[in-house]
Amino acid sequence: MKTRLAILLLAAAGALAAQSSSGYLFFAPGGVTSYGRTAMTLHAGGGGDGVLGKGIGVNVELGGIWPRECFGPCIMGVFSPGGTYHFRRGAELKLDPFVAGGYSLMVRDGHENLFYFGGGANYWFSRKVGLRMEMRDHVSTQYTTIQFWSFRLGVAFR
Repeated sequence: MKTRLAILLLAAAGALAAQSSSGYLFFAPGGVTSYGRTAMTLHAGGGGDGVLGKGIGVNVELGGIWPRECFGPCIMGVFSPGGTYHFRRGAELKLDPFVAGGYSLMVRDGHENLFYFGGGANYWFSRKVGLRMEMRDHVSTQYTTIQFWSFRLGVAFR
């Protein structure tokens, strides 16, 4: 528990001290793949992303994943601190491609440790509002055949 709290505090402090930061909200159709079978899921949430320098940054995200068959009572909470790399930087740029990866904690009745990786881009319509597009895959560290993947669309703001 102390390690998870330290990760959260470091990621949040990094995002606050970042040279460039943005927040986002997303909604994503996706799936859970387990032992060769895939079922549809929905994933929604929000987070923040801060670039510390030279494209390297930190992000923190909080969301939920629902299996399509059990929308209400089967929600699984997901907390994901991690790192990012932004290939292009600057408030004047329209397209901001990035890759991301890190740790994910999934909770419901118990908890599961996962890692995630993915990438995408922010397309900025103005200096303050943009479209966020991302593909992300959460992989179980205990059961390597279980993956929660999604194609995420959302709004980005800075």
